Amino acid sequence: MRNVHVALDERSYPIHIGSGLLDRCELLRPLAAGRMVAVVTDSHVVDLHAAKVCTALREVAASLVQVVLPAGEANKGFDALNLIFDAMLQARFDRGSLVVAVGGGVVGDMAGFAAAVYQRGIDFVQVPTTLLAQVDSSVGGKTGINHPLGKNMIGAFHQPRSVLIDVDTLQTLPKRELAAGLAEVIKHGAIADAAYFEEVANDLARLQARDPAALTAAIARSCEIKASVVERDEREGGLRAILNFGHTFGHAIEAGMGYGEWLHGEAVGAGMVMATDLSVRLGLIAPDVLQRLRETVARAGLPVAGPNWPAQRYIELMSVDKKAEQGTPKFVLLERLGAARVQKVADEPLVRTLAACCA
Repeated sequence: MRNVHVALDERSYPIHIGSGLLDRCELLRPLAAGRMVAVVTDSHVVDLHAAKVCTALREVAASLVQVVLPAGEANKGFDALNLIFDAMLQARFDRGSLVVAVGGGVVGDMAGFAAAVYQRGIDFVQVPTTLLAQVDSSVGGKTGINHPLGKNMIGAFHQPRSVLIDVDTLQTLPKRELAAGLAEVIKHGAIADAAYFEEVANDLARLQARDPAALTAAIARSCEIKASVVERDEREGGLRAILNFGHTFGHAIEAGMGYGEWLHGEAVGAGMVMATDLSVRLGLIAPDVLQRLRETVARAGLPVAGPNWPAQRYIELMSVDKKAEQGTPKFVLLERLGAARVQKVADEPLVRTLAACCA
């Protein structure tokens, strides 16, 4: 087992990463002992992984309810969120209760948001079961839901008490979902660690084959990178925005296509290529960096071009973004492989990038 510590003073927590961890009851039970527990999962994961968690916690919890959400990004909204609140209110959950999220990023974001606002905040634990959630959304305390006009625009910062990552859950993950998770793995190397980027690029075959050792190493390094950024900028006042490399374009694609048509990682894959193309046009990096990143994204099984929309459509969608200032989007750009920055961009190079990078 590998362990990563997220150091945030009284909000600090451990990330446990390894094979067979869902069978390690001692990692979860102490947090649930004597408490009312809500295990939040979705219709895809409930029988695969959530049942094991419920069995382990039911023995020590004062009471336990299981909330099964409809699966998919299209359901990441108020209707599904209220299913969590309904269950907790009906069971008379108090401020000492615990929420345990078992599933992918959608489940983790919604369960975390419910925990953040239920009676103004209760504890929660992340048990991510997709690669994307394991390397990204389960770490850092961002929680929330989508709005038809913008992705993750309604939410709160609420750090988990613990993150338990069992790489064995990835054995049941559909190939498309695994590729979506690789987008965030590639992202971490691109923005913060060029050597790690090259390791991932050279080790894609083992990751795609779901080799437990390769997965554990990659997930641990991605978590280390994200933890380091979050520790320095918990609430995205500056540095943390670099974690959104590819996301300004990617969120526009998700919103414009309709949530769920493109997986988040697929949109980020194309978005990273677009952001890197824009970096080249602004003279920040050489074209060979763009070529290397595009090749790696493609070999991961991800799209390298966005939908063929007019530039104005993209700009309109990107104006509803958490990094936008008074409706003007800001972009995470590469200064070199392994280093990134955030800035506003003039329309001309942005329009050229959109023309070059849309299918």
